Amino acid sequence: MSQIRLMTDSTADIPAELRQELGIAMVPLKIHFGEETYLDAVTLQPEQFYEKLAAAPSLPKTSQPSPLDFVECFKQVAAESPGASIISVHLGSVLSGTYQSALLAASMLEGEIDVTVVDSRSASYGCGLQVVKAAEAARAGATKEQCLELMATIKQRNSLYFLVDTLDYLQKGGRIGKASAFIGSLLNIKPILTLDEDGTVTSVDKVRGHRKAMQRIIELLQDEGAFGGENDVIIAHSNDREKAEELSGLIGEHFRVRSLTYTSLGPVIGTHVGPGTVAVFMLPADVLS
Repeated sequence: MSQIRLMTDSTADIPAELRQELGIAMVPLKIHFGEETYLDAVTLQPEQFYEKLAAAPSLPKTSQPSPLDFVECFKQVAAESPGASIISVHLGSVLSGTYQSALLAASMLEGEIDVTVVDSRSASYGCGLQVVKAAEAARAGATKEQCLELMATIKQRNSLYFLVDTLDYLQKGGRIGKASAFIGSLLNIKPILTLDEDGTVTSVDKVRGHRKAMQRIIELLQDEGAFGGENDVIIAHSNDREKAEELSGLIGEHFRVRSLTYTSLGPVIGTHVGPGTVAVFMLPADVLS
């Protein structure tokens, strides 16, 4: 058993089977549909969530884990792997208080369990990619310092773009005004979003029609000039595998793909971007060589 254990939260959108394979522990965020509360990726899976979202009279609320939730998970991991160092990687701190909850929990266990808490400064598989690659490195014998260095490199070298199908969910979440959402819907505007260095959601472009928007994502990736060699590609989607496969097909036409992974945008991320969203996360393979 590796002396390094990776831990994250449910917004990393790492498939359950991959988490289990790599021994990655996960603390769920919560989803609130009225009086009903669910645990993201535990008691509410993406497919169930999008069905409930379509029928819900209003947008659900989301909430972060408490410090005690983290304390419980840290202790469980320590019991499973006595003496292991825990690296706990979480949703960007500008997007959620989850990172702060984990920090507080780690301070409560100082001197008892070795926990290093990391702000991914990202969301969905932008966080998940850091966790998975660090877990793989730990399994191969990397030290804690090497895992932390690898994650810092991935933060700098990976690229991500979200293509949002509708502006309605951004409007409901307070990201844009109602008039902008209405006009955007009339004009079939598809916003392309990314996260800046701090992890803040930033609009890159707005394109009419999803096909043109996907082509625009290809152009943006090409403009970065970082993907001339082989690349690891992850496509995440909110209940629209067909659109995800369309985007991966375009990427395959323009870039050399070493590995391709599909994953679902879970309930927490899905609450804020809505169904029909597709995201690409790309990392040059030489980062891991």
